[in-house]
Amino acid sequence: MISVGVVSENNLWNKKIKKKDIFFNTLVKFFPKKYRFIGKKISLSILLSDNKRIKKLNKSFRNKDKPTDVLSFPFERKLNLKKNTYLGDIVISYEFMNKPKYLTNLDFKNKVIKIFIHGFLHLLGHDHVKLKDFKKMSKEEEKIYKLVKSKNEKFA
Repeated sequence: MISVGVVSENNLWNKKIKKKDIFFNTLVKFFPKKYRFIGKKISLSILLSDNKRIKKLNKSFRNKDKPTDVLSFPFERKLNLKKNTYLGDIVISYEFMNKPKYLTNLDFKNKVIKIFIHGFLHLLGHDHVKLKDFKKMSKEEEKIYKLVKSKNEKFA
């Protein structure tokens, strides 16, 4: 089972996703079985942030002086799923999720779901530096996204 801790440091998030803890913890319940880690206590944290913060983090940890949509910080370099495992942290930028401006709340949530899945896969060790890895990761993201959308009308 996956537990998601959510921290929002930007009030703009509150207008788009009211009950963030429920939103993300419900979302992971609809992941494919292999990503739900049944019988284990798996946790991760999400920081719902903005371009200013994510730009600082991107500069500090990736030496890229620009904002980005999502950053993932795996707790361990090599994934070792024990009975109790902390996967790491995901940071998501509000401004990237709200492009173009004035998205409906549903469109905004769909973008957040997709980028959360992307960040989650990074925590599990997926990467997309090489084209073949990009294709593999994109395919996995789409598979998870379609399953989540088919399981719950709240995300449809």
